[in-house]
Amino acid sequence: MNSINTYPSERRADGSATTAVFASAIALFDAANAQDPNLDEGQPKELLYAQRMTEMIDRFAADASDVARLAVRAQHIRRWTVPRNSYPMTKEGYHAWRTGLYKFHAETAGELLQQAGYDETTIAEVKAAVGKRGIKVNPDTQMLEDVSSLVFIEHYMLGFAGQHAEYSEEKWLEIIRRTWKKMSARAHAFATSGGVKLPEPLVPLILKAIGH
Repeated sequence: MNSINTYPSERRADGSATTAVFASAIALFDAANAQDPNLDEGQPKELLYAQRMTEMIDRFAADASDVARLAVRAQHIRRWTVPRNSYPMTKEGYHAWRTGLYKFHAETAGELLQQAGYDETTIAEVKAAVGKRGIKVNPDTQMLEDVSSLVFIEHYMLGFAGQHAEYSEEKWLEIIRRTWKKMSARAHAFATSGGVKLPEPLVPLILKAIGH
């Protein structure tokens, strides 16, 4: 098993106590993601991803709100149930799939938050963040973007590169710049000051893309 806890501890990274309803929501999210038949490092893929998201927000923003913490844990909830090939295999189909996923994840998270006993206001706020509404203006949505980008850089960018050996340097620069553009200045500073472990083979490209 990975060293990241499946369930929340009694205290957050900033030392504050979690609540029973928060713990219940995280447990429900994890139980849903534990059903993923796809494995990564021997664990259900989306469960491990969710754990990595929590670990990253603890490192990046120990003072983050519960809404942001719940949103990052639910970012990919039950994603395997909406495969890419359920939409047309075109550029337009890809964008429709992504948009459909945002709504699916938000609705799924909302249902589980209701089961956990959360109030309608909190549920709506988490759904807005998971649904990617208000990027750059909604702080919880931006936090989700920052954390997901940092997790991608540290844990998934190198593997993604291995799956796309045909990509040119210019294509990679475009991908990195697109990821960088989604992130806040705080996340930029965190990434470039040792906050995340950069994929060593891609460091020259990353630095070139962001102008360092």
